[in-house]
Amino acid sequence: MHGDLNNALILPCMEGMNRLDWAREHMPVLNIINARFQEEKPFAGLKIGMALHVEAKTGILALTLRQGGAKVRLASCNPLSTDDSVVEALRSLGMEVFAKKGESNEEYYENLHNVLEMEPDIIIDDGGDLTTLLHTDYSHIPIMGGNEETTTGVLRLKVMEQKGVLRFPMFNVNDAQMKHFFDNRYGTGQSTLNGIMTATNLTIAGKTVVVAGYGWCGRGVAMRMRGMGADVIVTEIDPVKAIEARMDGFRVMQMIDAIREADMVVTVTGMKDVVREEHLRAAKDGIILANAGHFDNEISKEALNRMAKSKRTIRRFVEEFELGDKKVYLLGDGRLINLVAGQGHPAEIMDMSFAIQALTAEYIAKNHETLERKVYPVPEEIDLRVAELKLQSMGIEIDSLNEEQRRYLEEWREGT
Repeated sequence: MHGDLNNALILPCMEGMNRLDWAREHMPVLNIINARFQEEKPFAGLKIGMALHVEAKTGILALTLRQGGAKVRLASCNPLSTDDSVVEALRSLGMEVFAKKGESNEEYYENLHNVLEMEPDIIIDDGGDLTTLLHTDYSHIPIMGGNEETTTGVLRLKVMEQKGVLRFPMFNVNDAQMKHFFDNRYGTGQSTLNGIMTATNLTIAGKTVVVAGYGWCGRGVAMRMRGMGADVIVTEIDPVKAIEARMDGFRVMQMIDAIREADMVVTVTGMKDVVREEHLRAAKDGIILANAGHFDNEISKEALNRMAKSKRTIRRFVEEFELGDKKVYLLGDGRLINLVAGQGHPAEIMDMSFAIQALTAEYIAKNHETLERKVYPVPEEIDLRVAELKLQSMGIEIDSLNEEQRRYLEEWREGT
């Protein structure tokens, strides 16, 4: 019996260690930064609190910050996105981690509280819940500043700034070029497809897929769905993005019309109730609903539960709702399907995003005394440095301007 207990503890830890090693092998940019942090210790004496999806790539970021001298505490930013084997591995390495897959709402917030009980100097947030607690229950804690990873959190930050309640500087990592061009488009596109296919084991080819939202994440999902052979319809509230989607070759409709044709809907908006009762009534029998936005409110679970005559879990990540005249299938409890049923973004993608997180945290540590209480873009030099390191890791060299070309750019009298 004692041996069984030991195995129950050791095996997940070994699996988590292997996942950390695999991620590290495919995160060359963060490895370069890690080596410098280990030598320079830019976070010596500082505490960093993190609320991110707790899986292998996040683990490498946390370990990198610790190599830089920081005391780190890590919680999950989503109740269903944790990799328990990675949690065990990180704890065995002395990391303070407060997360498990399938947290209750109470456990989720208890874990965020555990991070903030440390009274961090810098935070790294994903979705804005950690930041919100620092403006409510923990408003007494002095904070140098922090980073926000995703669209939903940035939207919340901008509202706080507009209302004049933001009490420390926050950096909008989500909109850094080396984040949204790659993480949001290629990362979300691939990992969402992976999560849906894992959950359903169904074919994408030949299906009509509605993608709600044509931001960088929506672009990625639409592109990958089309690549798998789907007929893609886009819904939007932004006229510019709607035109872009149409000129990229997608049909564009209102949700009420699109859902009548849909075999599958994927929401990627950061807005609540994108699919609600009126849409569910118009939907086809057998429709599959998936969400790739941060919170589980884009597809109205309240409406589904209210309308359902019965429901059952038909596969591990698939819940069937019997609405009388039709069946509707919700994937992953309406939460981030790429992390609930999949493994999140590829390591090479998160390498760039987490490199920005690490370097921006370093920027806060060095410059916090001059920063104001507002939402900042990631400094251009950090974006460019990550791009340079990524090219270096890929063995790619690019051209640069010579002196004559630089002078040409500064001349306004002649165009020759």
